[in-house]
Formats: sequence, structure tokens, C-alpha cells
Amino acid sequence: MTAGATVGRDERLRLFCGLRLPEEVVERLAAWQREHVHEGRIVARENLHVTLAFLGGRPQSEVEAVVAALREAAAAVEPIELDAVRYREGRSAGMLVLRDESGSATRLAEDLQTRLEALGVYRREAREWLPHVTVVRFRERPRLHPPLPELGPIRPSDAAAYLSKLRQGGAEYVVLESVTLGGT
Repeated sequence: MTAGATVGRDERLRLFCGLRLPEEVVERLAAWQREHVHEGRIVARENLHVTLAFLGGRPQSEVEAVVAALREAAAAVEPIELDAVRYREGRSAGMLVLRDESGSATRLAEDLQTRLEALGVYRREAREWLPHVTVVRFRERPRLHPPLPELGPIRPSDAAAYLSKLRQGGAEYVVLESVTLGGT
């Protein structure tokens, strides 16, 4: 665990696992957000990612097992390539929905979720996993219709276990540990 993410042994942490985006993709997304997202709270560039599994509040003592499950799932994955296909707004967030043509990202998410369920630290959502990047949060839907950003193929090379710290201005995500994807 990084020094900035040090916590007490019994403290409950908001945890999730996600794909980290390549820096050039983050740069393009941040520029797109500045140009096209003028309502709501823009997700900070350092928080842009693709969630694989949101665990919610978990005891700190489970972090090592979560990271081990992420490491095992990531080691087996084939190269991932995602493409932005549409903008979508949910109840409280706007996102770029991504296409996973080869299914590699979906297989990674499913493998990881299965491993986390077996550990008893995760309960799968009823809906299917949807690869996406949350780009804006809001209280009321702004009903934006931005053009898609020109990101090119998104090829993540690593995934991470994250700590989500709730702050007044929005969540801060801290990488607890990053793992290399096996096929890259």
C-alpha cells in the first residue's frame, strides 16, 4: 500500500477495482470535458478510470486479498482495447460508454467479480457490467448531448485497487496497488 493510503487495521474503506487509463487518453478526455461539459461537477482527471468492481465499505484487513484477486484476474487477461461509442446520463452521472469488441475487458471484470464473490467481499450487481468512464456528476440531469471525444483505441496496460475518500468537493481516488495486465 502506498504511504498516502496508510490506514488503521480495522478501519472500513470504500474500495473498488478499475482499469487505469493511458495518460494520452486522460489528456484527451480532460480537454473534451473542459470544452463540452459545462454543467454538473466534472470528474477530476486523476479520477478517470473504468470500474471493474465496486466493493463499497470493507475492512482494511481485506485489502490484501482484494489485491491478490485483482492480480490473479489481471494476469490471465488478453490485451484490452476499448472504444468510446456514446455519451449516456444516469440518475447522478454522465458517462462515456465503451465498446469492448474482443470481450477481454468483460472477461476480466467477470473473472475478478467471481474471485471477489468467492472471498465474500463483493456482491455482483443484477445488471450486466457496462464498460464506461464517468466524466461528470450532477444532482439533476443536465441532458447534455456532447460529441464523442476523439480518443482512438483505449488500451489499458494496468488495473488498480482504489480507495475512495469522500470529500466535500467530490471523491478522491487513491491507488492502493496497481497490477499489470497479463496480455500487454
